[in-house]
Amino acid sequence: MIRLSLRKEARDEFLCEIAYYESKREGTGKRFRQAVTAAFLLIRRFPHSGAPGPAGTRKTKVKGFPFTVIYREGRDEIIVFAVAPDRQQPGYWLPRTH
Repeated sequence: MIRLSLRKEARDEFLCEIAYYESKREGTGKRFRQAVTAAFLLIRRFPHSGAPGPAGTRKTKVKGFPFTVIYREGRDEIIVFAVAPDRQQPGYWLPRTH
């Protein structure tokens, strides 16, 4: 299976959202982490299954949460550019793809 790595900004978003959900209700942060991790696994297994996006990216929804994982398949790895809230300004993560 191909390796998956997160850009620093994507990792920061992911960790921040885990903490936010956990602060709102105990156990929700853990469920969010598991849902995003499941999306990562799906992306690793089927990298072409995500919907095409700008700058050669693809996107996969996070089941049960209003988030989308934005990524691009490279030669040796899949790079995650964002764990993006669906309500965030569209394309805010585009500068990360350069």
